[in-house]
Amino acid sequence: MSSLQFVNPRVRGIRGSPHSGLQSLAERITQEITQGVQKPFKEVIDVSSGDPHKAGMKPISFVRQVLAVCLHPQLLKNETLPLDVRLRAQRLLEVCDGGSVGSYTASSGMPHVKQSIAEFITRRDAGVPSHAEDIFISAGSQRALMVVVKLLASGEGKTQTGVLTPRPCPHTLPPLLDEAGVTLVPYQLMEDRGWAVDLDELHRALKTARGRCEPRAIYISNPGNPTGHVQDGKSIEEVIRFAAAERLLLLVDEVYQDSVYGQEKEFISYKRVLFEMDKEYSETVQFVSFHSISSACMGECGLRAGYMEQVNMDPEVMHFVDTMLCTDISTPVTGQLALELMVNPPKPGDPSYDTYTQEILLTLATLSQNAQRVQEILNDLPGMSCQPAMGGIYLYPCLHLPSEIIEKAKKLEVEADVLYCQMLLEEEGVFLGAGCQYDGTTGNHHLRLSILVPPDTLEEVLDRLGSFHLRFVRDKLPHPDGGVKDRDMGENFRSFSTAGIFPMN
Repeated sequence: MSSLQFVNPRVRGIRGSPHSGLQSLAERITQEITQGVQKPFKEVIDVSSGDPHKAGMKPISFVRQVLAVCLHPQLLKNETLPLDVRLRAQRLLEVCDGGSVGSYTASSGMPHVKQSIAEFITRRDAGVPSHAEDIFISAGSQRALMVVVKLLASGEGKTQTGVLTPRPCPHTLPPLLDEAGVTLVPYQLMEDRGWAVDLDELHRALKTARGRCEPRAIYISNPGNPTGHVQDGKSIEEVIRFAAAERLLLLVDEVYQDSVYGQEKEFISYKRVLFEMDKEYSETVQFVSFHSISSACMGECGLRAGYMEQVNMDPEVMHFVDTMLCTDISTPVTGQLALELMVNPPKPGDPSYDTYTQEILLTLATLSQNAQRVQEILNDLPGMSCQPAMGGIYLYPCLHLPSEIIEKAKKLEVEADVLYCQMLLEEEGVFLGAGCQYDGTTGNHHLRLSILVPPDTLEEVLDRLGSFHLRFVRDKLPHPDGGVKDRDMGENFRSFSTAGIFPMN
């Protein structure tokens, strides 16, 4: 396969999103509570997006201890800290310029950290080699994805670059593609099959897109965000063959690879499957994978570091990637060091090994138990259903809304699930993400709910959500006599729109 052509992009502004509108409303309500405004709840609980530490999950001790020593080297002499913590911090300080985390690094990342990442990938993929020169560290995986997509972007109208994108997809992806100046080409995941990727649907989406844009890449999230689906080897191979036949760059988001908890499910990387295929694929399919310390078990969203590995890419393209990363000067050094700790954790026999292992297992157990609990509760609520999750940190329940609600939302120029989330936030102080994946044939909408939260927090969320939903059903769903009891939610929504929280077109 010949190398894909990359060109410099146009930069476009990001349009407002439903999530940002709900976020602004949540912030306003929180501010009102601090000012003494009486609410039927004491605080807003945000389970709309994956920020585990904000939700109350505890950081991994080994990571924070090593970073503490790196930030304050005098702690190297503190014998109350485990020996492996102090030795690791000393080694990491040695690879920092000037022996300080306050120094710059190469734009693509610290060589020592990139080497550790390459060794991690080689171990993960049963010996499939990875090379440090193919690794690029960035300020989060989203930044790495933006760099690649911008290099793909070209053309206008029917010649504009298109990226095949799953529905549903991460809520941050559509605005990212919009800013990069590319066309989002949606392909539908199969909800009735646990949100599986369907090969026929990929062909349909591609055929539909041609003539209105130039599809040049396909984005995959595995484990799925926000669906929780985990692909098996056969499904991955089908996608690889599809990308090869259609000459599409594979963009694979694998940031939740450490959070697979479904029964008899395991994470298999796209790279491992690719290199188990014939050379016509393993040596030609162009592929970029992404990972991040914001992922489930680490949850270090604020440290801002991720990486991408590029496979079978033209050296000139890799040079452009490095050049574009230079515009960021360098990824925060503390984030890079946390990446090294994530991919190179304590080993059996190390003083920190037992504690580290217990903390990781606790996170996975919390995810698994929370996923089961949410599915049980939501599937018992009238007008709601939820597919089981196999991995990741989200559940993506379906709302079966009556036509009256959908028509009310249309008059307000907002999606019905956004209206539902706004009402829930106002009445119960629970911030859920709106799915914005309306199925016009069935009237179904979706919600996004992060399950990487402490169990007691989850119970509070479910209590509030259940109370609201049952009121909603009582007031809004059709009654046996065919009538509909209607609350005046239109005026409430307009009040927030007028305040600039939700744009009304």
